[in-house]
Amino acid sequence: MTRPRTASPGERHPPVRRAPDFLERPMRADARRNHDRLLAEARAVFAEHGTDASLEDVARRAGVGIGTLYRHFPNRHALMSAVFEDAVNELLARARELLTAPEPCRALLTWLQEVVTSTATYRGLSRALMSASSTDPASALARCGTPMREAGAALLTRAQEAGTVRADVQITDLLQLTHAIALAVEESPGDPDLADRLLELTLRGLT
Repeated sequence: MTRPRTASPGERHPPVRRAPDFLERPMRADARRNHDRLLAEARAVFAEHGTDASLEDVARRAGVGIGTLYRHFPNRHALMSAVFEDAVNELLARARELLTAPEPCRALLTWLQEVVTSTATYRGLSRALMSASSTDPASALARCGTPMREAGAALLTRAQEAGTVRADVQITDLLQLTHAIALAVEESPGDPDLADRLLELTLRGLT
C-alpha cells in the first residue's frame, strides 16, 4: 500500500470556512425584499427547470424587472452561487462533524454522497460547478467552491493519514469525479441507487 502523505502541523486539518457571502453590503428595506423574492423564486425555478432556466422568468415570478434582478445578481453564476449558498454551508458544517467520525475513509465517502445529493437538487448545477472551476475561477460560482475544496481536503487528508486512501489522490480530482456522478444521476432519474453504486466504485479506486 502506498504510504499516506504526512501533513505538517500547520497543514493538518485546515479549518473549514463558511461559503463566501457575496451580498453582505447593506440594503434598503425595499431592496432587501426584492433580493429575498428573487432568491426564493430562483430556487423554485431552478429546482423545477434546472439552472439554465430563464432569468426573465425568475424576475417575472418575483414581480420585478430583469434590470432589478441584474442589480442584485450581475450574472447567472452570481445568482446560482446565492441559491446554492445555504446548501454549501450545510455541507461545510457536515464536513466539520465528519472530521471526528471513527472511520476516516467512510466519513469522506459519506460527505461525497451528500455533495451529490445536494447538487442534484438543481439540474445543471454540477456541470456549472465543473465548468466554472476550470474556465472561470474568478466567478462567484467558482469562489463558492473554494471552501468546499478546503472541507473535502480536510476529510481526505485525515483518511490519507490513516492509511485508508492513497496518498496521490487530490481533492480537486475527487470533487470533479463527484460532480460527474451527480450528472449521471441527473440523466438516470429512474435509478435511485446509481449514486451509491458509483461512489462505492470510487471508494475502491481510492484505497
